[in-house]
Amino acid sequence: MSKISSKPTLKTDGKFFRIGHERVWLRTVTYGPFPPDRSMDHLAEFARIRSANFNSIRLFSLPEKKLLDAAADQGLLVFAGLNWNQYQDFVSHPRYISSAIVQLTEWLNQLGSHPALAGIYIANEIPTDLVRWMGPGKVKAALERLIEIGRGIAPHLLFAYANYPSTEYLELDQADFTAFNIYLEQPVAFGSYLKRLQNIAGDRPLVVSEFGLDSIRNSPETQSETFSWALSIAHAEETAGFTAYAWSDLWFNAGMEITDWSFGITDRNGNPKPAFHTCRDFKTPSPSKTKHTFSVIVCTRNGAKRIASCLRAIASLAGGPFETIVVNDGSMDDTAQIVAKEFPEVRLINLSPSGLSAARNIGAEHATGKVLAYTDDDCLPDHEWLFRLDRAFENPNIAAAGGPNLPPHACSVEEAIVNAAPGAPSHVLIDDTRAEHLPGCNIAIRRSVFYEIDGFNPVFETAGDDVDFCWRLHDANHELAFVPGAFVWHHRRPTICGFFKQQIGYGRAERLLIKLHPHRFSKQGEALWNGFVYSGGPIRIGSDSVIYHGPMGQAGYQSISNHMLPLRALDYRFKTRAAECVLKTITVLHPIVRSWFRNRSIQFSKISAEPKLYSGYSEFSLPSSTDKDRDNLLRHLLSKGWKTAGESDDWDLENESTRILIATEKLDHQHLNHLIRIWGYSEPVIDTMKQFLHQS
Repeated sequence: MSKISSKPTLKTDGKFFRIGHERVWLRTVTYGPFPPDRSMDHLAEFARIRSANFNSIRLFSLPEKKLLDAAADQGLLVFAGLNWNQYQDFVSHPRYISSAIVQLTEWLNQLGSHPALAGIYIANEIPTDLVRWMGPGKVKAALERLIEIGRGIAPHLLFAYANYPSTEYLELDQADFTAFNIYLEQPVAFGSYLKRLQNIAGDRPLVVSEFGLDSIRNSPETQSETFSWALSIAHAEETAGFTAYAWSDLWFNAGMEITDWSFGITDRNGNPKPAFHTCRDFKTPSPSKTKHTFSVIVCTRNGAKRIASCLRAIASLAGGPFETIVVNDGSMDDTAQIVAKEFPEVRLINLSPSGLSAARNIGAEHATGKVLAYTDDDCLPDHEWLFRLDRAFENPNIAAAGGPNLPPHACSVEEAIVNAAPGAPSHVLIDDTRAEHLPGCNIAIRRSVFYEIDGFNPVFETAGDDVDFCWRLHDANHELAFVPGAFVWHHRRPTICGFFKQQIGYGRAERLLIKLHPHRFSKQGEALWNGFVYSGGPIRIGSDSVIYHGPMGQAGYQSISNHMLPLRALDYRFKTRAAECVLKTITVLHPIVRSWFRNRSIQFSKISAEPKLYSGYSEFSLPSSTDKDRDNLLRHLLSKGWKTAGESDDWDLENESTRILIATEKLDHQHLNHLIRIWGYSEPVIDTMKQFLHQS
């Protein structure tokens, strides 16, 4: 399989995107599919799309070169869509996946290096009933395989799956960004769900991959107003992009033109609706001066190899004015000389070795800002770090704020393994916006509150100080805000040996924490968090996951419960069987090392439970017309005395000892195929369904 070599146009940049060194917020509009008798002049349409201030288009198929050429001519990025048998049982019929692989491979080898192409959606909204039928783990594995093959041919492209709330759990390890199709018509609900999705996305960018409103059931003016607040909220909630659905009212789906819905921002004759002007006139706010004065404080010991990069990143921060303070905690290397010579604008404070907490307190004593922003010498704050933290403090109830700390791309297999290992500095979230803990490498606090709780406890010399600090903030009834876009790049330990030395230090710090906060630990010495420890990986299905499908699998938002939040995936560039084996070994050894140095006990990591397996079932398929869909079939069975199953059960209905699961394949706009799985006595229920489906 040949590999395409091409200079990338669009890259991920932490929680955002960039082209070159410029950050880009994707303003995307979906384009097509159009009725076959309505040919489009792509060059003219793309000129109009560009005039509406969109910088990219999303397609639902793999385009011809002519379309890509027209997009390149108008400076539009293209996100292509792999169109395959994703709405049928592709797990039981591997030929569907094989066909998709062939289609993707041939197209990428032909057009994957085109300069207009930015990425590919490998699937779109696989129906939740089919995901339950095939098994979420098997569906996820099939989608991961498509990304792996696509990336093997065109590593410069971005790959994603266009998810939706009914399969919220179906996030992929290897996707470059998290994409969700969201149709929420109330601003508060839309904003709240984006906050949730930021945490589902983990380290990677979040893109609204579809959003729209039908202007038949709602007026064109209402559609325009809806786009206005949706664009503003999507940008304010730190998404990496927004996709308007759709460019035109012309829409071809399931073999026919759809005329009873009108989601376009232009009508069927190409005339702009009010929503066109709303999208065109929306201005993305640029980082401006911060409303609060900040003191950025970096404490370092023997950080000569790291401090210059850290300070250069701080010097380039947007916002301000702010001051930078470096507290040199007894370094034996050239740290002080580097800071004094290369960064004369930085306030340098030299101490004899005093410990991390004492150094952080000294930095606060010399600070003049109203907000103290702490980071470490092995961190590179994002350009917009202070700007995004500043917005959190507009709420007077917020005492402290911080965001994620993301590992930079690994340069070696050891770094890749450490980046994916458990035990990294992490925030802990009580809910989507409130934090229980913010790590010291990315935390900002009001100066007044800092002194109210007497700063950091000097007993902590290397680690644990931020945990104690946050717990004391909570004890004083202060709120900690989580800001997903306020991230810092945080270099992990470059070697596995260094990683275990760090875990030993964490274990010793936890021993001190147990003495000061015994009620916050279990008898085994585990911290008793009220929230979830951030892992960096997207929240996704695992072997121990429980999915809340709702009655008969019909919940609009199907959440997931995991014993542990999934970790970051191993970097695909270093993913080998040997690397995966080492990572599994580290995952087992990590809690043993920490528990031994915490309380001289040995604690093994909990083994994930095997997925539930139900044997002794029968499977059938029953064809029907579209007027006898799954909902109608379920309602008919309910009228015959069947009962709904529990919201986390793997079946829809039950009747004494018999259970039934129903999924539906849509073959075209007139024909369906019902997939039936029955545990127990099947003949009576099959006869009942056949009779119902064959009724005229």
